[in-house]
This record gives sequence, C-alpha cells and structure tokens, in this order.
Amino acid sequence: MRAVVFERFGGPEVLEVREVPDPRPGADEVLVEVKACGINHLDLWVRAGLRGLDLEMPHILGNDVVGVALEVGAAVRHVKAGDRVLVCPTLSCGACPQCHAGDDNLCRQYDVLGRRRNGGYAERVAVPGVNCLPYPGELAWSDAAAVPLVFLTAWHMLVGRAALRPGEDCLVIGGGSGVGSAAVQIARLLGARVIATAGSAAKLERLRALGAHEVVNHATEDVGARVRELTAKQGVEVVFEHVGGAVFEQAVGALARGGRLVTCGATAGGSVGLDLNMLFGRHLTLLGSWMGRRAELVEVLRFIGDGRLKPVVDSVVPLAEARRAHERIEAREHFGKVVLVP
Repeated sequence: MRAVVFERFGGPEVLEVREVPDPRPGADEVLVEVKACGINHLDLWVRAGLRGLDLEMPHILGNDVVGVALEVGAAVRHVKAGDRVLVCPTLSCGACPQCHAGDDNLCRQYDVLGRRRNGGYAERVAVPGVNCLPYPGELAWSDAAAVPLVFLTAWHMLVGRAALRPGEDCLVIGGGSGVGSAAVQIARLLGARVIATAGSAAKLERLRALGAHEVVNHATEDVGARVRELTAKQGVEVVFEHVGGAVFEQAVGALARGGRLVTCGATAGGSVGLDLNMLFGRHLTLLGSWMGRRAELVEVLRFIGDGRLKPVVDSVVPLAEARRAHERIEAREHFGKVVLVP
C-alpha cells in the first residue's frame, strides 16, 4: 500500500511517499480502508522528535481516521466488513483501575494512534476493534476526519475539567486552530459568551461566523487589557488555552476572581512565569487537561450527528502532498483542520 513515512526526525522535508507492506489485523482488530485522515499538531511534534519517544522506523503518522472496514478480526463483534467507521484515536489498556473507572485518558499505557503505533497517513491501517465507532450521520469523509482529536480534547477541557456553565464568559485562545474552532462551538453550545482570539482580520471574521460573540487580535492587541474592556474590567470565568509561553501569562491575567484556566498544550513554550500573589489573591484555578475519555467522544458525536457541532475544514490535501500540508500548519496559514485523502 502507499503511505507517507519518515525515517528520521526533522521538518516537513523528512516526509516521503513509499510503498509499504499492508498491515495485518489481529483477532481483536479491524483493517480500515482510510478515506480521510485529519492532521493534528501532535503529528508535527512526533515528526520533529518528541523527547522520550522511541519509535520504530519508518513511522506512519495520523491520529484522526475515518474509512471502511475491510477485514474484521474474529473477536470483534460490533463491526462487519463494509461498515463505515470513525476511529477513536486514543489507546489504553482497558484493564487498569483508571480504565475501569472510565478515566481511560489517565491510563499509564495511554497513547494516541500515529504516535507510537502506525497511523492513518496510508491507504489502510489496522486499529483495535473497540476503537471503531459508528460513523456520524452523512458527513463527508473529510468533514468526519476533522472531528475526533480536537473535539474530544476541547470537550474534555471545557466540560470535564473547567465545568463551563451557561452565562459565563469564556476566552478561547487561538480560535482559528483545529482545537480552538471546536472550543468556540462547544462553549457557545454550553450557553457561554465566547471571546475568541486570532492573529488576522480574516480569521477574526471567520470566528464571528463560527459563533464567537467578541474577537480579539492577539497579534496587535493586548489580550488581557482587551478582555477586561469587554467584561467591564471583571475578566472571564474560563480561559481555554493551548499555546503556553507568554500567551499563557496573558491568559492568566484575563481571568476574573475565582476564574479557571484550562490548558492542553505548549506550542509557544513550556516554561512560563506565574505571579503567585495573583494566583491566590484572585482565588484562581489552573487546570491541566490530557486528551479525553472515550465516552466523551461518543457524546460529542451525538452533537456532530445532529448538526449542533460542525467540523471546520481548512483544506483537503492529497496524501502524497502531506509535506505541503505540514508546512501550511507550521506557517499558521490554516483555519480549522487540514485533512489528507488518499
């Protein structure tokens, strides 16, 4: 089969198209014909060389897979050949106390398809049968591939961790990203007033169209000062953050007394300064969030299926041009998700 692989860590130039052996599914697995695969920042980090990540090379990236079941292992009962499936991208042992409690994202063996295990930048991929979820309605393949990881992550951050409530103000940092565009919609669905940031006028307009009540240009405006202006100097109850670095510090400053900040990433840097006087003086809560529970993705797909949440696709790129797709994301030219199709 054709696949996009890399044999050494580096920039987009390490990605190349090759013929590789077809994967063989085990008894508890399903071989999926990939119809579309979404690209996530995680792919870029793995390709660049995540610290401590020991990969068997050549490696195939790709977390967000949708397609058709080609072969079904003997132990799989809920999927049959020919079924359309959306693949849950998260992997866990299924046997530890955390998994039994439904907190599979806290499993010590937790992983994501395409991180250590070969993923969906290919014509076919073998996945655990339990990861094959019913396909959401009549979505186009490319739209469905824009759903799993970002909507799961954003839902867990806003619902599972920050417990965003109707009537609260929610600041979404980087609303033009895949996870940011999901967060804007989820916050709006939950009844919050949404303030979203982006770095260009065009992206700000698209955020308004997506449902943001107010927008802030984080390239030209002081986010904290503008947020306080928009909230009568009170600040927001919840900040959705996934950038890190100086942006994180500004985001903390945008919180109201008793506010909560939830973060899932550090694309701009993992080290930040924190004024402890502000932390305890304003009674703030800082929350880390790691992926999400499998059950949460099932819940999200209900809203995707009935149209209350909609995937945002920036562009659809042929599999053979994965290098160009990575370059577009690294240049921050995208709004929403970039999706690969065979």
